[in-house]
Amino acid sequence: MGRKIGIIANNTELKKIIEKLYADNIKSGEIIIETLDEDKISEQGMLLEKKGVKAIIARSGGYFHTVGKVSVPVIQLKISTLDILYAIMTAKKYKKEVVLVLSHMETFDLNEWRELLNCSVTIEKFDHQDKIEGIISSYVFAGRDVVVVGGGIPCKAAQNYNLNFVHISASDDSIHDAVARAREIVDSLYEQKYKNEVLNTTLDGVHDAVLAVDREGKIILYNQRAHELLKKDQYNVLGKSLTDVFPELSAIEDVLKTRTNRYNQIMQLKKVVVTANISMLEIENQAVGVICSFQDITKLQNLEKKIRYEMNKKGLVAKFKFNDIFAADSIMKDTMARAVKIGMSDSTAIIYGESGTGKEMMAQSIHNISDRKDEPFVAINCAALTESLLESELFGYEEGSFTGARKGGKPGLFELAHGGTIFLDEINSVSLNLQSKLLRVLEEKEVMRIGSDYVIPLDVRILTAANESLKDKIKDGSFRRDLFYRLNILELHIPPLRQRKKDILPLFKHYLHEFAEDGQVPEISSEFEEKLVLYSWPGNVRELKNIAKRCVIFGEFNLDDRAADCKDNEVFEAENTGEEIEFTEENAEIVKKSNIILDLKEIDRYVENKVIKMLEEQGMSKNDIAKMLGISRSSLWNKINSGKDVQKIKQ
Repeated sequence: MGRKIGIIANNTELKKIIEKLYADNIKSGEIIIETLDEDKISEQGMLLEKKGVKAIIARSGGYFHTVGKVSVPVIQLKISTLDILYAIMTAKKYKKEVVLVLSHMETFDLNEWRELLNCSVTIEKFDHQDKIEGIISSYVFAGRDVVVVGGGIPCKAAQNYNLNFVHISASDDSIHDAVARAREIVDSLYEQKYKNEVLNTTLDGVHDAVLAVDREGKIILYNQRAHELLKKDQYNVLGKSLTDVFPELSAIEDVLKTRTNRYNQIMQLKKVVVTANISMLEIENQAVGVICSFQDITKLQNLEKKIRYEMNKKGLVAKFKFNDIFAADSIMKDTMARAVKIGMSDSTAIIYGESGTGKEMMAQSIHNISDRKDEPFVAINCAALTESLLESELFGYEEGSFTGARKGGKPGLFELAHGGTIFLDEINSVSLNLQSKLLRVLEEKEVMRIGSDYVIPLDVRILTAANESLKDKIKDGSFRRDLFYRLNILELHIPPLRQRKKDILPLFKHYLHEFAEDGQVPEISSEFEEKLVLYSWPGNVRELKNIAKRCVIFGEFNLDDRAADCKDNEVFEAENTGEEIEFTEENAEIVKKSNIILDLKEIDRYVENKVIKMLEEQGMSKNDIAKMLGISRSSLWNKINSGKDVQKIKQ
């Protein structure tokens, strides 16, 4: 793994000891050992570094002349007290004065050992090899017959003056300790280098630009994203003052001064607007710098738009929660409590409610409190599509299964809802033929695409909604009994707004504030408030919301006075037009005497076709007409074709 260690031995004796202790490591090249050469002592460390060593062990002059000249760690092979005592005891045999020559980095308490040594010992210290020659020569010129005890260079100088000398050798323990420390440092540096590489690779791979400064405001970290965003290379940034390089990032300096973190900070960086999170860097509760991560807001906005578009165009998002539903009236609170219980289960459920009561809003809220909340929510209005189109949308189809089929086929809504919830609005409008296919999906928990010969397993929760009683539909034969009991495990009835009188005024005022963009909320009189409460609200919350918008835009505070005093059973809500028909005894008698047969569906169809015909006469295209009516082009064609067969109302 490239963890070589270099050793500079002071003399051949020490070299032999190390070679004996680490023969295998030297043979494998893990340890490289050289003898100290005073002629190139300043270069020996650099030569070992060139050979690939990751740490160097040296002692005395070798250590002193190597440390600070190489980029790898230098470990001192310390001269221990026992090593010195052993050398002095060896020198006593010469029966001469002992001169102990040590570097200024080594210590020996002579007074502590003087009695034990029982000989004359003088300690000489040096801080550079050039001074060793002078120390030795001074004893020679003074005519003192001495024995020199020291490292390689002092002993060599003594040899040059024909003086006796003794090398201070190193014990096996001292050598083992030095090698162990060197290995530990090399391993630590390798691990740190590995972590730094992982950190740098991670920082360069993240989407955030990251920049950090030390406590002096100098840049110590600058990743690739920051380079791409700020347009400056690392070598022009690292180690430089932040205010000099990026004066526009003054917010980082502010955090450094105030010691207060900032989150979601909006900053203008020349032509780019970014959002930044700036935090203090602390070690043992001491501030050591600041780190800032930031992103280009424009890119974030574009990414968000793309995600929203991709998700919303498929109808896979449930945006409403129970907190979005207003419930002050006790009847609505009870309904909400029941809905929450339904949400906590995983059974199919039917949601009943008039048009405009918020059935889909309730279905989304049920999904968002369920265990499936992190999975897709798919909604479809079964009344908005023809039978064949609804079938292809629900179950999907294979390529070439019918004329106009998309190349490669198309997954159905049941497939898209896998793991989540599918909401079938106006289930009461589904044909008997399609009901049987829905029943199979519920029973078998699998779906087969149109034109396919294999089934696809499903894990989908089904929520449905209806604006009329399915039990009545069963009685008249237009809804399958077996499908009803499959769907009707749980049941929820959303009360119409006229039964939630305590919710009317708070809801109305809420919408006034919502639509008043300039904050100028129109005031409503107590008389109008009374009318709001008494009004029958055939269009429910949707109608209330529309009236609130008219009040804000036009300042119109009026309601249909005829409907304001009506009782619940006196108002008939036409399914498509939303118009009210008031039935009185006088009107009923007129109808009876005139022998008029009222087919309400035919009336609606007649009105629809009159509107379509009028728009065509005004020169509008069928695409424009369909868009204005809020229906698909295929639905418009169906209405036009069916209109040709509509008979006049007979008297």
